[in-house]
Amino acid sequence: MTKQRNSRKEDPFFAGEEKVRAKKHLGQHFLHDENIASNIADTLTVEGYRNVLEIGPGMGVLTKYLLRKDITVYVVEIDTESVTYLGAHYPDLTPRIISEDFLKYDIRTILGEEPFAIIGNFPYNISSQIVFKMLEMREQIPEFSGMFQKEVAERICEKEGSKAYGIMSVLVQAFYDAEYLFTVSEHVFTPPPKVKSGVLRLRRKVDFHLPCSEKLFFNVVKTAFGQRRKTLRNSLKTFGLSDNLKEDTIFGQRPEQLSVQDFVRLTQKIENDIV
Repeated sequence: MTKQRNSRKEDPFFAGEEKVRAKKHLGQHFLHDENIASNIADTLTVEGYRNVLEIGPGMGVLTKYLLRKDITVYVVEIDTESVTYLGAHYPDLTPRIISEDFLKYDIRTILGEEPFAIIGNFPYNISSQIVFKMLEMREQIPEFSGMFQKEVAERICEKEGSKAYGIMSVLVQAFYDAEYLFTVSEHVFTPPPKVKSGVLRLRRKVDFHLPCSEKLFFNVVKTAFGQRRKTLRNSLKTFGLSDNLKEDTIFGQRPEQLSVQDFVRLTQKIENDIV
């Protein structure tokens, strides 16, 4: 017979009458390094906003350091066990705990049109989706920082000419200045992930409106990288480009060769050609 544990003190993640278990389907890996949590909280510049939304706070290791700052902290958490834990350990936060799925929730229900920053130790399995939703709300989000799988964080911050450079790199950097800040070991999580993590910060550009159709820009970037091994002349055929435009030298390049500004110019050329 297996000997049962009879001491709650043996379990560092025991919360009240509930144990907060890391759930694989939610991509949960609980950070337990206080210094790293503090450093992530300090990535916020608190310039141009007072509200901060933390996504996936878990047991509040990052939340604790955010609450020490002169900001208004909201947290969105889909895991009911974590919500119970947060309510028990941070009672003052309770009115600002949003027990919802961030990807489906309209934060304007709480914040209206007020600006806010996003921060978090983001679940690996939805981190890209979080970034794309942030881009949809870029008018309200002057800053975004937090922890991703290292490969994803590097991809977001990558420049042209690299195999890692792709859709997220271009779309994010069109509107934000991206900084890869530091790498985090897999050994500071419970359970430990199989890969290292990376912390980044995105600060919205002063002029973050593009001099072209932003809807067309998104479409061009996604279509081009959808067939990244082809030249733009071939990958963008569906846009019905004129023969004259297709002779432009830019169409002889592959998408990873183009900078963000090149993609803006490419979109302008297509926009004018369609007109």
